[in-house]
This record gives sequence, C-alpha cells and structure tokens, in this order.
Amino acid sequence: MSDEVTPLTTPFPGLPALPGFPGGRRGSGDPVKGLLHRYRELCERAVDPLEIAAGLEAHGITDRTAARFRHRDVFSLAEELYARAPRGTDGADAADGPVPADGPVPADGPVPADGERVGARARWWTVLTLLPGAVACLTLVELERSTGQRQLATALAGALALSGVLSVCLRRGPLRADGRRLPAAGLWVYGLLAYLLCGDGLLDELVTGGPDGPWPATTTPLTALACAVAPAAWCAHLFSVRARRRLAESHGLAEFTAGARPLLLALVGLHVCALTALAATANLVFDENGALAPTVTLGTLLLLARLLTVHGFPDAAATGLAVAAALEVLSCASVLAGRLPGCDPLAVPVTRVVEMWGSSAVPTLACGAAALGLLGHAAVTLSRASAHTRPQHI
Repeated sequence: MSDEVTPLTTPFPGLPALPGFPGGRRGSGDPVKGLLHRYRELCERAVDPLEIAAGLEAHGITDRTAARFRHRDVFSLAEELYARAPRGTDGADAADGPVPADGPVPADGPVPADGERVGARARWWTVLTLLPGAVACLTLVELERSTGQRQLATALAGALALSGVLSVCLRRGPLRADGRRLPAAGLWVYGLLAYLLCGDGLLDELVTGGPDGPWPATTTPLTALACAVAPAAWCAHLFSVRARRRLAESHGLAEFTAGARPLLLALVGLHVCALTALAATANLVFDENGALAPTVTLGTLLLLARLLTVHGFPDAAATGLAVAAALEVLSCASVLAGRLPGCDPLAVPVTRVVEMWGSSAVPTLACGAAALGLLGHAAVTLSRASAHTRPQHI
C-alpha cells in the first residue's frame, strides 16, 4: 500500500469537505486534526469551549457526528478543540470567559467590582422598562381630563414621548439587539399598534356600511402593552441567563435542547399571564371594556419577535409581524371589496366572524396565528446552542 499523503475528504457525515488540506493516511491518524484546521478561526477566537460547541452545532455537527471523532458529544469535542487551538496572550486572557449575564457569584467576601457594575446596570434597565407604562398611564389620565385642541396636543405629545422611551428600552438591557434589526419590522409593529388602537372601531363601521364619521378608539390596550415592557424584559433576561447556565451544565446538544425548550414555553406562559393581568387592570382602572384577547395575542407576538431578533433571527421575527399586519389589513380591505358589483362573497368570511365573535376576533386570530407560528419557530431555533453563544446585554 502506498504511503502517499492524500487530501482529506469528508469521511464524517455533516462535515464539509476540506479540499487541498493534507491529512493523514485514510483511516488512521488524528481525526480531530482536520476539524481543528477547518474551524481554526472559530477555535482561536472562542473564549470558552461552549462557544466552539455552539459554532459546531451551527455548522450541522451533532452528537452523533462527534462520536465519529471518538467523543461522546459535541461539548466533549469542543473541549478538545479549545484545548488544542493555538492562541496568544489575548486568547489566554479571554479564556477566563466573559462575565455571565447574571453577574459573578462570589464565594465569600464583598461583591467584586464587576458584579457591582452588573447590578447597577440591572437596576437601571429595570427603572427604564417601567417608564413606558408610566408615560402611557399619565397620557391616558390627561386625555380623560382634556378636550378639544388640548386633548389633541396631549395625544401627540404622549405618543412621541412613548415612542422615544420605547426606543431607548429596545437599545438597552435584555431587549437590545445590536446590528440584528430589520427596519421593516418597526413599520409592522406600528401598524399592529395602530390597528389595536382604532382597528376594531373601523371594522365595525365597515361591516355596518360606514364609516360615516370618526370611529371610536380604545386606549387601554396600548397602556397595558406599555406596562408589559417590564415583564417582557425580565422574561428575556431570565431566558438568556437560564439558557446560558443550562448550556454550561449540559453534556450534549440533546440534553440542552430538552431543557431549553420547556424554559422558553414557561417564560412565554409567564408573560401571557402578566399581560392578561395588566390588560384586566387597565380596563378596571380606566373603566373601559376593551377585549383582552387582542392585547394578549399581540403582546405575545411582540415578545416572541423580539426574542428571535435578540438571538439572531430577525428575518423570522419580521415575517411573523408582517403576516399579522397583512391579515388585519386584508380583513378591512375584503369588507370594502365586497361592496363592488359581483364581489359580495369577498366580505362574507370577515362579516361572519364579526357577527359571531365581534370585531376583536379579527386581530385576535391574526396575531394569534402569527404568534403560534413564531412560537413553533422559536422552540426550534432558540433551543439550539448556537443561539446562546454569548450572554445577552444587561
């Protein structure tokens, strides 16, 4: 048999070919050497083995593939790659790892300076996430006391203030998503909020042959959503911290997925309960009978979209928001199209839904369907280790 060195192909399922790289004899030598060469940049830049494991998973390497490299799982394989990867002084310093998202936990003595800074930042964004609810409540109180031009000026000032505070909230803390946002997603969000404000009144007017004049608007749902920014931020923070901790404790990708998926579902359910309580409280305090279902489904959709964006999946988030907004617009458009000669059947589905369950059923179905779609997508993507390679911002 010839001892000639041959190029390493792709003897392991799930790995890309390594054209032109000299390996060892076929069936002998070090099976990890070729993998280390292929992902040298990832291994040298990694601050801990978990980052390498997440990167390998993102490239399609599973625990089953790791077994062909004589390792029990991807995490074990990542530990060897991390240990063997050459790195300079900077890499050695980084090997201690970044400060966890929930701050270091000292064994004894005073809290380190880094922990104090993390705690200060956590207190800051906690106060920050309470501001949207405070602004919305103050605006609503002033709207009830004012009339005419003063009421219009109050509404405009409140809308601008609320938009500014929300923008700051999305640029700080656990809802932050640097470099991962899509501009179109903001347009869909504003469209959904506008429909929540006055869409039901418009649809009622359209179904009854109008609109013949200004249609009513309900402001308490927006107030409830503004107050829900705080629990949404805490749910996002808990998900990031718990998932990162579970990633460090897991011994395989399957084990991590089995723990991360129920965590996501539990936190989404917690947010739904908090949002329902806030919407009911807003109706009680401001003496309105706004439907709870549209507010809860839209709030859930917004949370899932933001979680996907924060963890690196903005396209899926924007798609879910766009689908919900399109369904609401098409619902109103179909009623208008039904007034054209010969187009009566176009208005039948929406008209029947409104007659049976009320106009609030339309946004509930639209946002609920989009939220279920995003939840299914998030249950798959956010339960992967590659979605948690770095602790999220506080």
